[in-house]
Amino acid sequence: MPPMNSFRLLPLSTVFVFSLLFAVSLLDAAEMPPSSDRIPRRIVSLGPTNTENVYLLGAGDRLVANTSYCVHPEEARSKEKIGSVMQFSVEKVISLQPDLVLATNLSPDSQLQMLRNVGLTVVQFSQTASFAEVCDQFIALGNLLGLADHARELVRQASIKVAAIGREVSGLPKRKVFLQVGTRPLAGAIGKSFTHDFIALAGGENIIAEQHAPATDYEKVVADDPDVIIIAIMGSESGLAASEKEKWLSVSAVKAVRDNRVHVIDPDLVCSPSPLIFAETLATIAGLIHPELNWEKKP
Repeated sequence: MPPMNSFRLLPLSTVFVFSLLFAVSLLDAAEMPPSSDRIPRRIVSLGPTNTENVYLLGAGDRLVANTSYCVHPEEARSKEKIGSVMQFSVEKVISLQPDLVLATNLSPDSQLQMLRNVGLTVVQFSQTASFAEVCDQFIALGNLLGLADHARELVRQASIKVAAIGREVSGLPKRKVFLQVGTRPLAGAIGKSFTHDFIALAGGENIIAEQHAPATDYEKVVADDPDVIIIAIMGSESGLAASEKEKWLSVSAVKAVRDNRVHVIDPDLVCSPSPLIFAETLATIAGLIHPELNWEKKP
């Protein structure tokens, strides 16, 4: 089996053919669990989703360090910090002697190359564009950690829940939804993103699905007149998200405002999904779009 640092999953947005080949290589490798003497025991995570997935797979004890943004689950907060998602200390990572570094599409390529130059194994996962890709990457990680069966079982459980939600909302009227994921500039879930799947799989119609970039403006959203506005940005109910909600509530021309259908939800659940977290968040969003189904009484 080739060295694991030869398998690198680059961002899906890149246009270079070689990057697509590397992506295929990682997925191929993920189908071949490592031998017991090659299973990573010292892992450094460079992003919140990677950290959450390691814990969900039951391998949190192997995690020796992560970033300041890695705060879920609670145990992740006490791990050694090597910097932020977009800027980390190469020297500190090297000093920890990891046998696997889990990078994201936001990890600086120049810094990752420094890690590879000293012989560290680096696997870079791209930003996922759908629930299916969320599951694929989770299974790939499970294989890399020698936990393939457990990863597939968790994906199976999540898929069952997602399918059940799909059955519940099938045939219901498609309500127009704006899922806000950023501000300054205003940004929402676009069609080529996993956040779009929260809307589509919950029986909604994404009003900016056709956009190529998430940046939009308030005038366009008002003109599209969504039935539901869901705000998933930092700040929760008392900070920036609360301020955005107040801003929307002042626009009475929007149906979501008139019907009291402007909601704030935890951005960590929406923006850093793992298969089971995705399924749980989907149930929450489905309840916001179709409250008539009385989701609180569903298992």
